[in-house]
Amino acid sequence: MIVGAGLSGAATAWALSRRDVPVRVFEQFAPGHDRGSSHGSARIVRRGYGDGLYVSLTGRAFELWQELESASGTPVLRMLGGLDFGSRRNVPKVAALLAEAGVPHEVLPAAEAELRWPGMVFEGEVVHHPQAGTMDAARAVELLLAEAAKFGAEVRHESPVTRVEPNAVELADGTRVAARCVVVAAGGWVEPLLAGQVALPTLRIEQQQIFHFPRLDPAAPPWPSVIHEPDGSPVYHLAGGRDGGAGDDRKIAEHVSGRYTTADDRDGLVDPLARERVTAYVRRWLPGLDPTPRGEATCLYTETPSEDFILDRVGDLVVCSPCSGHGAKFAPLIGEYVADLVTGAGDVPERFRLAAHRTARVGAVSL
Repeated sequence: MIVGAGLSGAATAWALSRRDVPVRVFEQFAPGHDRGSSHGSARIVRRGYGDGLYVSLTGRAFELWQELESASGTPVLRMLGGLDFGSRRNVPKVAALLAEAGVPHEVLPAAEAELRWPGMVFEGEVVHHPQAGTMDAARAVELLLAEAAKFGAEVRHESPVTRVEPNAVELADGTRVAARCVVVAAGGWVEPLLAGQVALPTLRIEQQQIFHFPRLDPAAPPWPSVIHEPDGSPVYHLAGGRDGGAGDDRKIAEHVSGRYTTADDRDGLVDPLARERVTAYVRRWLPGLDPTPRGEATCLYTETPSEDFILDRVGDLVVCSPCSGHGAKFAPLIGEYVADLVTGAGDVPERFRLAAHRTARVGAVSL
């Protein structure tokens, strides 16, 4: 039984069903909803991290994304390359870890990067690697569930789970459904569903905001995805996909600075101070954009103190929380790890286990 049909739940359904494990998925909302963390047409995929564990995991995740594309006959990835830079970004470390993993990359001075990607302003050295770009999250969820259904998985939307037990779930209509193992992959709803069942690390739910800015030259080639750590909040931006409307606009957001909320109580209102900060960022660093946002939206982050994921099994309950705003790119690999926990066929990195979170340092992941 899988509770939640976002990226992680859908990927778990695909992974388990391919292993001939009977799967039922319960999702509280309708297909294509935007209430959680798995909607939208553009998420960053990349190999570049300041953390060797995640650099290694991205390689396997890319292989699985390509398997999904091949199986479905539908593209999910848009490979535009990736850039890392900023006064607080450890560029030498990112480059060294890419080299250690055998990932093609180059390190450029800011002036050369500005010539190659006109309309962007850089500082210091810039790491460029081609194996990066964007992932269509909404399409990926749809394809993962469709492929799982081909192997017999049953997916029930608009079927809220109100209670989780080690070998059963209870639905909002009072129906109790038994299972040999229950996977809770419910994003911001993980903690309330597991209350009294599993001791979790402190999870912060934040309502983040994203903004779309049009290109001044819509005919110009699309820019790579960018991780920029200037003095202040880390910023990421990428090709906006369908979400931004006409043209190849730019989706831009701060990695932090969200407003604390709960999954049920988020108000969906964009913080005007965040809009001011991001607009000021565009004026300073992205002169190739119109500095007036064309669109804006909110989304949920479910964050652990260390920013590492939670993947572990407690009895017949499996916790699946790829947290902290950087898990989407790993979705099919997360599904494989959870399938291993369900079947006992493999293991997950120790840093993702509940025991590791009890002693983890705050903000340990170098994104």
